[in-house]
Amino acid sequence: MMKFFANFAMVLCLAFPSAAQSVRIKDLVEFDGVRGNDLVGYGLVVGLNGTGDGLRNSPFTEEIMANILERLGVNVAGEQFRPKNVAAVLVTSTLPPFARAGSQVDVTVSAIGDAKSLLGGTLIMTPLNAADGQIYAVAQGTVIAGGVSAEGDGASVVQGVPTAGSIPAGARIEREIEFDFGGLQSLRLALRTPDFTTAGRIEAVINAESGRRVAEMLDAGTVELNISAMRARSAAHAIGRIENLPVEPQRRARVVVDQRSGTIVMGEDVRISRVAVAQGNLTLRIEEAPIAVQPNPFSPGETVVVPRTTAAIEEEPGTGLAEISTGASLSEVIAGLNALGVSPRDMIDILKSIKAAGALHAEFEVR
Repeated sequence: MMKFFANFAMVLCLAFPSAAQSVRIKDLVEFDGVRGNDLVGYGLVVGLNGTGDGLRNSPFTEEIMANILERLGVNVAGEQFRPKNVAAVLVTSTLPPFARAGSQVDVTVSAIGDAKSLLGGTLIMTPLNAADGQIYAVAQGTVIAGGVSAEGDGASVVQGVPTAGSIPAGARIEREIEFDFGGLQSLRLALRTPDFTTAGRIEAVINAESGRRVAEMLDAGTVELNISAMRARSAAHAIGRIENLPVEPQRRARVVVDQRSGTIVMGEDVRISRVAVAQGNLTLRIEEAPIAVQPNPFSPGETVVVPRTTAAIEEEPGTGLAEISTGASLSEVIAGLNALGVSPRDMIDILKSIKAAGALHAEFEVR
C-alpha cells in the first residue's frame, strides 16, 4: 500500500463533500427556443493616431470610406486620399433571446487590415446582420482596445491585442425576432452535459412537483415538457415553476490534462484499479574535448588532433515502486503521487501509462 504523508505543494487537490450537491434545473439545461443569435457587420473605425490601415495594402478600406463620405454628401470620386487614421473592421455581437427593439448589446470590433492599433478610435454606424441577411442592430461608439503598443525608431513593444476591442452597449436593436414562445404546447429541455441518470432525475423532480406526468425523458440529452398537462397559463409560467427545482446531477468520470501548463483536473468519481507505479529519470551525458598535439620545434611532423570523449550515465534517485490499492479515489491518488515526489508534468505521463495499462477508469482528455 502507498503511504500518503508527503508534500502537497505540487498539485492542488480539491476536497469534495461526500454528499452530492443539488443544482437548479436552469443551470443544467437549455430551454428550447431560449437562445441567442449571432450578428456580424463590416464597418470603419476612424480617429486613430496614425495606426490605421495602409490603404495601398487594404483597398477595401478606401472603398468603404468613399461610400460613407458619398452617403454624407461628400463627392470623392476620382480623388486620391491616403489617410492613416482609419481602419476596416468586422463587428460581431449576439442578439439575446427575447431582446426588444431599443435595447442595447455589447459588440466586439476586430481589425481585418494591417492596422497597428484601434486605441482611441470610433466605430462609425455599422449595420449588423443575422444569418438570414436581415439587419437586426446598428453599432456605433468609442472602441475600448484590448491592448497597447508603443514604437520608436529602433524598437517597438506590444502588450495584449491592440487590434481588437469592444464597445459596451455599443449596438442598439432595431428589429425583433418573431417567436411565439407563449403559445408553445410542449417544450424540450436540452441537457448541457447529456446523461441518462441526470435526465431521469429531472423528469422525476418535475413530475413530483406537478403531481402528474408532465415530463418525459426522450434520451440522455432531452426531456420533453407538456405545457398543456401542467395547466400553466403559458410556457413562460411553466418554466418559472420548474427552473429552480433542485436536482443532483451525475457526470462521467473524467481526467483532463493540459500539457502546456502542466494542469491536471480530475473528477470526483475517478477510480484506479490496483497498480504499481515507479518513476525515475535517466540522463546520458557525452562531452567532446579534443586536444591539439604539436610536434617539437624544428622537428618534422604535423599537428595532430587527439579526440577526448567523456561519457557518463546518471540516474536520478527514483521514486521507488509504490502500489495504489483497488478503487483508490481522487484525493488518495493525488496524495500518493505527491508522496512519490512527482512533478505535475511527470504526473501526466504517469496517468497516461496508468490509462494505457487499463487501470484508470475514466475518460482521459489531453489538451
